Amino acid sequence: MPLTEDPQGVLISFEGAEGSGKSTQIARLAKRLAKQKHKVLSVREPGGTEIGEQVRNIIVHNSDGDEMCAETELLLFAAARAQLVRETIAPAMMDGFIVLSDRFMDSSTVYQGIGRNLAADPVSMINRFAVGNVMPALTIVYDVPPTISKRRIRQRASDVPDRMERENIEFYKKIRQGYLVLAQSMPERIVVIDGTQTEAEIERQTWKVVKKAIA
Repeated sequence: MPLTEDPQGVLISFEGAEGSGKSTQIARLAKRLAKQKHKVLSVREPGGTEIGEQVRNIIVHNSDGDEMCAETELLLFAAARAQLVRETIAPAMMDGFIVLSDRFMDSSTVYQGIGRNLAADPVSMINRFAVGNVMPALTIVYDVPPTISKRRIRQRASDVPDRMERENIEFYKKIRQGYLVLAQSMPERIVVIDGTQTEAEIERQTWKVVKKAIA
């Protein structure tokens, strides 16, 4: 279900490398918005729909995925995203929800385009085809050094590292730099927040920019 008229809701996406603290801040923001009587929906990529969760299992958890080529990875992410937009995000926005997305199209630009060295033009074209005219009003990037990302992943005692989490430190350096360059090129939409601060301070800064986006 692509949008055919101006939506009443807002899409806010959250980006950053693994271990950047996105999930924690999304949960805090969702709770704050709900207390203020906003209609709020949190989604994640890849996933958020039955089809998307099956794709997520292939990309993230299936051990055979280690043999996946970059082009396949890009197209699988795009497929899950297309389903999420049409089945969940667009209808929620039309119904006035503030949608908080744990990753969106910028992840493909950075991870597959920069991290996997795919050409920018096809990545951009596939991204736009997948999302149609559904774009975030605001994207928040939580920036953390690669060494901190890797340390936080190791501290997740109950989780088995997935494909992205198993990448080496050089890959994480490329991802971090990719997000920073992307943010510099789109300052009207993308805000970078230092993810090494306390959770409370990150929440404060997050709320400061979100208030403007939903005003």
